[in-house]
Amino acid sequence: MNEVALQGLGPFATTESQRLALTYFEEMKQSDNGWKLCADVIINNKYQDDHVKFFCLQVLEHFIKIKYPSASPEDTQTVKEILMSWLRMIAYANAEEKQFIRNKVAQLFSMVFVQEYLTQWPTFYQDLLQTLNLGPRVIDVFLRVLLAIDVEVVDRDIAHTPEETQRNTLLKDAMREQCVPALVDSWYQILETYENQNPELTCLCLEVIGAYISWIDIGLIANERFIERMLHHLTVDDLREASCDCFCEIISKGMDSNAKVELIESIGNVLQTAGVLPPKYDDDVDYLAKLANLINDMGCFLISSWQRLAKEGTVENTQSALLAIQGKLSFMFAFLGHEDDDVSLAVVDFAREYIGLLKHVGTAAVTTQFGMEDLLAVIMKKFEYEESYNFDSQGEDEVMFLDYRKQMMVLFGNLAKLNQELVMNGVHRLLETTLSQWQSLRFTEVELALTMFYSLGEAVPQVQGSQFSWKHDSVMHKCMVLLMESGVSGHSHWAVTLQYFETVARYEKFFTSSSRHIPAALSAFLDERGIRHSKDTVRSRCTYLFGRFVRQLKGHIASYAEDVLQRIQDLLTIEKRENGHQKLLTTDDQLFLYEAAGIVIISSSLPVERKQMLMNNLLATTIEKFRAMYAQMHAATDEAEQLSCAEVINHAIACASRSSKAFHTQMTMKQSGLLECYIEALEVFLCALETPYQHHLIHSAVRQFLHRMIVCLGDAILPYVPVAVDHLLKKGDVKDVHDFIPLINQIVSKFKKTIIPFLQEAFMPVLEHVFRVLSQPTDELDMQAKQDKDALQRSFFLFLQNLITNDVLEVISNQSPENFKQVLISVAQATVDLEDPVSQKTCFNILKRLAEVWGGKNGMPLFRDYTYEYVVPACFMAPMKTSFDLTDAQTVLALNEMSSVLKVVYSKEGTDFLQFLQQKYFPSKSLPPDTAQAFCNAVSEMDPKIFKEYFKHFIESLRKS
Repeated sequence: MNEVALQGLGPFATTESQRLALTYFEEMKQSDNGWKLCADVIINNKYQDDHVKFFCLQVLEHFIKIKYPSASPEDTQTVKEILMSWLRMIAYANAEEKQFIRNKVAQLFSMVFVQEYLTQWPTFYQDLLQTLNLGPRVIDVFLRVLLAIDVEVVDRDIAHTPEETQRNTLLKDAMREQCVPALVDSWYQILETYENQNPELTCLCLEVIGAYISWIDIGLIANERFIERMLHHLTVDDLREASCDCFCEIISKGMDSNAKVELIESIGNVLQTAGVLPPKYDDDVDYLAKLANLINDMGCFLISSWQRLAKEGTVENTQSALLAIQGKLSFMFAFLGHEDDDVSLAVVDFAREYIGLLKHVGTAAVTTQFGMEDLLAVIMKKFEYEESYNFDSQGEDEVMFLDYRKQMMVLFGNLAKLNQELVMNGVHRLLETTLSQWQSLRFTEVELALTMFYSLGEAVPQVQGSQFSWKHDSVMHKCMVLLMESGVSGHSHWAVTLQYFETVARYEKFFTSSSRHIPAALSAFLDERGIRHSKDTVRSRCTYLFGRFVRQLKGHIASYAEDVLQRIQDLLTIEKRENGHQKLLTTDDQLFLYEAAGIVIISSSLPVERKQMLMNNLLATTIEKFRAMYAQMHAATDEAEQLSCAEVINHAIACASRSSKAFHTQMTMKQSGLLECYIEALEVFLCALETPYQHHLIHSAVRQFLHRMIVCLGDAILPYVPVAVDHLLKKGDVKDVHDFIPLINQIVSKFKKTIIPFLQEAFMPVLEHVFRVLSQPTDELDMQAKQDKDALQRSFFLFLQNLITNDVLEVISNQSPENFKQVLISVAQATVDLEDPVSQKTCFNILKRLAEVWGGKNGMPLFRDYTYEYVVPACFMAPMKTSFDLTDAQTVLALNEMSSVLKVVYSKEGTDFLQFLQQKYFPSKSLPPDTAQAFCNAVSEMDPKIFKEYFKHFIESLRKS
């Protein structure tokens, strides 16, 4: 073998040597004798390097997978002899082969098995069974071969072709008839012989039994000798987890519902008689998790059996299944409440299915010492954090607990749907008990009580749009009063404090009926408990929650407006990031605060003059900082300093934008008397578009401000649109123009006909800028540049579509004939050139809409010529491209749009269109006359929906010809 190439197989090989090894591997696979050379290496153990061995096995695997079906009888016999020889060889080798080598050989055995067992190697299993006396190494491989065959033949998670499925069925039938009893006997002998001396081999054997039980006669395993053996294994530390898994596979066996109930009950009784159940709940948690999983499977299968029996209407059998379920509840409750979350998690499915069962039968039908109150108590207790939970730095354990909490939340929600009153009263009792003594309890207990109360908002379903009653005698009202009057917002642990604010923000409707508690909530939000908390996590979350709280209750906090603004005044100051200086709020936090401040001002009961003054003061903060930083940026010579100034400018403009969130289309700035405040800010910020420095960052902020002002200022923004558009397009690159188009679309959608004069002037400069940017060369390897260009092209066509949708086509039609034609040709060319079906669909939709408006004999002459020269050919050329994938759903939608275009053209042009197809276009494409005639009949006579299907079949037939 090529020794130099083999050096590239190890983990420390260089890139070049790895490349040589890969090339050699391909050569060996393609060579007629490569597999034989590798087989010789394997059988004669010429290399001790495991990587070389695996290399040779992979070459042999390729031969078996690709060439074996057509190989000569001599070669196939050689392969079988190689495998059996290797099996005998390892029995006497000095050292045991690595596990990945054994697994690969087992896979080779299984690949030969599926091809040979039914025809050329019917003694496959007999041959393997005769080698078991060679010792545990051979037995280990034998068991791995059986598992590999299970994967190849039985595993339902692997997709098989119909031919493979039929083959697998024949293989299983042949095995049942010829060898399964002998295999079962071998398994028992392995268990009996090695359970005390080789636990790894015993566990592997149990895994094989579990894999095969799904399709062999269950009586071969579910009998006295095997069950006694497996019960003994449950007393052996190294074997009991594997034995649990095997029991799970036994009860998972598909069978009649009555038989399933009897099987589970018999196994359950045996486990209890043997003292396995109930377990010692302080035992090893890995074993308890396996045992819990067994109970979980028992419970779930019993419930599914009960459901089937209930549908059949057999009362006696249904009752038997119900009694069997009741018998497992004590174990489920114990495992669910176990201190180890893995053990608890193992029975979550049983608990969930049990709650579902109670919905059907009613709680009175299940007689057990464990009621729903007990289940609720277990669930709520398991929500509690452990003392060791690291709130400041979440690692793997913390993430796993949060996932576990989500599972418990599902149970909590299901229980709430089953009995809302019970759950709400249970939470009320927990909250009442906890908050009456929270100072003396562990913080985890306090956090638990608040979390369970908070979780009611997710668990309790809405009825006719209403979730809770907030009447003074309601449970929710009592709980909120407890929360607000307990003083728990001042808890020393930030997790408790944060949960308090989450709860206050979630149940803000409480304050509409109990406004006396609003001052306490506002104070908590605004002082050291909330947005001034020492913990940054709490500060950030509270700024968001405060904004949400203010927005929801804006009508109820009007009288507190000036007090709120005074208390947050210092936090609204925009500061430049200095080295080593830690700001109290992040930039995102400050944005939420500006939004809240704007809402507070607008919603206040103050006179208009006072509102104007307050809003002017709020915006003055942003404008002053903008001016200062703008001047500093222009004076700076250092790029890092310019960037730092630009970031502050961006943030200042963003703060002004967020303050306008209080306005919407129904309540404009003009109506509230605050128009001048924002016009002044707009005039100042538009100056930033002239800067040559950091224009991406600054333009982005100005664009966002303009988006908001289009919503809020109404017609008052129109005088500022031309200058904004002019500056935003100057020196714009791909990203600039792409980000600019949504702004134009918003202007068009907002003002429609009003904006036509401006758009007629701006239209061609915008298009020329788009075309210029798109035509700029880019590096073929620069995928980001290509993606940016594709995104810009999509945005451009959406812009054209938006003009049509908003009925401002004059913007296009009033252009000069040359420009008009350039626009139309760009769309038609794109329908063919684009490989993105979504964009293609957009372009064809544009053509369809234009044809509806401008098409026909009485339509626009220029467009009529364009229709025959570009539009109609595009409908046939685009789907003929090899990149047009008719199996893709988006592509089919684009094709449907093409068929719609053709139908519209026919509706406008009539027989002229049909004559064009028959006399000019189809002959130019060498389409047979009868096919052309059939198409013309279809497009003229068929319903649009039927024509879509016809057109698809038409294109498919053309692509095949």
